[in-house]
Amino acid sequence: MTCTDDRIEPFTPHTEEAELEDLRARLAVARLPERETVRGTGPERWAQGVPLDVLAEVLEHWRTGHDWREAEARLAAVDQYLVPLDGLRIHALHRPSPRPDATPLLLTHGWPGSIIEFVHLVDELAEPADPGEPAFHVVVPSLPGFGYSDKPFGTGWGTERIAAAWARLMEALGHRRFLAHGGDWGGVISTILAARFPDQMIGLHTTVAQPPPWLSLEGLDAEGREWVRRSQDFWSHHAAYAKIQAAQPQTVGYSLVDSPVGLLAWILDKFAAWSDTRDSPFETIDRDRLLDNVTLYWLTRSGASAARIYAESHDSLDPDLRVDVPTAITTYPRDIERWPRPWAQERYRRIVRWEEPDAGGHFPSLERPEFFLRDLRASLAAVLAADQSRST
Repeated sequence: MTCTDDRIEPFTPHTEEAELEDLRARLAVARLPERETVRGTGPERWAQGVPLDVLAEVLEHWRTGHDWREAEARLAAVDQYLVPLDGLRIHALHRPSPRPDATPLLLTHGWPGSIIEFVHLVDELAEPADPGEPAFHVVVPSLPGFGYSDKPFGTGWGTERIAAAWARLMEALGHRRFLAHGGDWGGVISTILAARFPDQMIGLHTTVAQPPPWLSLEGLDAEGREWVRRSQDFWSHHAAYAKIQAAQPQTVGYSLVDSPVGLLAWILDKFAAWSDTRDSPFETIDRDRLLDNVTLYWLTRSGASAARIYAESHDSLDPDLRVDVPTAITTYPRDIERWPRPWAQERYRRIVRWEEPDAGGHFPSLERPEFFLRDLRASLAAVLAADQSRST
C-alpha cells in the first residue's frame, strides 16, 4: 500500500525468534539434488553452479553456527531511519561524523548485495582513527524492494526514479550537497545522480563505469580491447540471471521467498563467480558476512521485490547520459565488467582519479575491506580537491 505519512521515523531492526526458528526448521528438512556431474577442482567444479558439497556445508553452518543476532546488533548500533519518498518508506543507515569538516557521503549497494556491504565501514568513515584522513557523514540506503525498505506496489521504480529519490533522501537528512559511491546497481544509480543532479553532487566514485554503447575499438591498446571482449562476453554468455530476473522476477521470486536453500544457492553462485578467488568465495569473504547478507534477504522476504529492479532497469542506462562532476573510478580485475579509460571518458568527462588494483572482484568492500577503505578515501579526497578547484 502507498505510504502517505511524511514523517521520518527512527528504525531499529528486530527479528522475532519465531522467524529464526522457522528458518532453521526449513534448513533442517531441505531436499537437495544429486551432486553435479562435472568433475575437477577450482572453477571447473562450479561449471554447473554451486557444487553440492559446498552448498551442504554452508547450509549446515547457516542452520547451526551463523548468529543473526550478532549481525542485527551491528546494524542496530548505527542510527537508521524510514524516510518517506515518492510513496515508499526508504530505509537508510545514517552515521553522522562529529568532525566539523566532514562531507556527506551516500553509499549505494547493488544486487545480490545489501547494506551489509557497508555496515562494517561506516564508523571508520565517519570517525577515522587518523585525524589526517577525510571524514564523512555516511548515509547507506536500502534500494526499494531490498532489506527494510518498502517494496514497490507498482511498476516504474527503475534507476532514474531511484536516483531522484536519493537526491530527496539526502536533502531530507540535511545534506544539501554530497558525494556518492556505488558498484553494480549502486554505480548506475550514482552515475545517474551525478548527471541529473549536478548542483547537489560534489562528485562520484564508482567501481562500474559503463560507457555509451557502440564505441569503436580503434585507438584502444591490446589490454583495452581484451577488457571490452571480456565485458561483452559476460553480458552475452554469463548473464542468464539478469535476463531471468528482468523477464520473470515474479516466477523466480517464489523460490527465493519460500526456500532458504534456493535463495542461498542463487546468491552464493554469484558471490563465487564474481569474486577474485580460485574456488570458493570464502577465500576472501567471511562466510558469516555472506550469510548475514542472505539472511537479510530471507527475513525481509525480498527475493522477488529485489529481482524486479532488473525488470525495471536492465540494460536501460540512457546512452546520452554524461557526467561532468569530478569522478573517480576504480576497476577491479575480477569484476564482471571492465571498460578501458578511453571508453569511460566518453561518459565520465572529468575523471580525476583512475585506479586499477592488482586484486579484487565485484564485492571489494567484503573481499578487500582495508584496501577498499583506503581507495575510497583517496578517491573521494581527489574528488573533493577537484571540486574545490572548480569552486575557486
